[in-house]
Amino acid sequence: MNSRTESVAKNSLTNLPDSFYFVDSHAHIGGEEYDADRDEVIERARAAGVHTILNIGSGEPASGVFERAIDVATRYENVYAAIGVHPHDAQLFDEKIARQIEHLIRQSSRVVALGEIGLDYHYDHSPREVQREVFAAQLRLARDLALPVIIHSREADAETIEILRAEWKDSMRGGVMHCFGGSLQMAADALELNLMISFAGNVTFKNALNLREVARYVPLEQLLIETDCPYLTPVPFRGRRNEPARVVEVARQLAELKNLSIEEIGRATANNFARLFGTPLMGNEKNSKTANSALS
Repeated sequence: MNSRTESVAKNSLTNLPDSFYFVDSHAHIGGEEYDADRDEVIERARAAGVHTILNIGSGEPASGVFERAIDVATRYENVYAAIGVHPHDAQLFDEKIARQIEHLIRQSSRVVALGEIGLDYHYDHSPREVQREVFAAQLRLARDLALPVIIHSREADAETIEILRAEWKDSMRGGVMHCFGGSLQMAADALELNLMISFAGNVTFKNALNLREVARYVPLEQLLIETDCPYLTPVPFRGRRNEPARVVEVARQLAELKNLSIEEIGRATANNFARLFGTPLMGNEKNSKTANSALS
């Protein structure tokens, strides 16, 4: 462990100032990995200054993952939900699933986005042609529902942008490229489409030099942060289960790259989240009445 990592590890998630305000824009805290200690996970997030979490419901559509994501968002006031068919499961998408997603979204105000949806050419768990068709279909569904989208793209830069240009270019609701891992050109194309770009713990990895260059390029007003937990645990916590409190380490890395304070990254990305998803900025009990004005 080098001196910088030791310093980060020593100061991370402890003795954080009250001015810290962060949003984890993409987490999977509805999963069984958190069944034993979900309350504690959310409390640790609050203690770290992470006051809002977007919980993503993805997985086999008939397994109850959508309902579970909404249930978690309903039980915790600082958690919202997004639901959609992940590209891994695209071959399971049909009109019945589309109607199910639409019904659940219309039924619950806790669902603020459709996703994660997109293309994954790394694993190819569903045929690529099917992935493309289902991605386009869900973009059209999000347009009908007037919701922003959360986009997953892995090793599919050109085709992801091609479909977005065809199906989403004129949408007024926007979206986010989650856990960005694409090229600088893809980032430029996504920004031109008025999408936000979100970085996860992999931006802290030692070998993520190209990704950090992309992070430097993305303007502050189109930037989000996330954990994608339980995956992609950031330095200096590699090897442990990830959780929303550790989005602070993503903010810390971006602050260093952009020569800003961690508080500035937190405030900017929280405001971006609220603007994109139309959610209020939650505060802790002490600051709940002033959280919104304090971040403006």
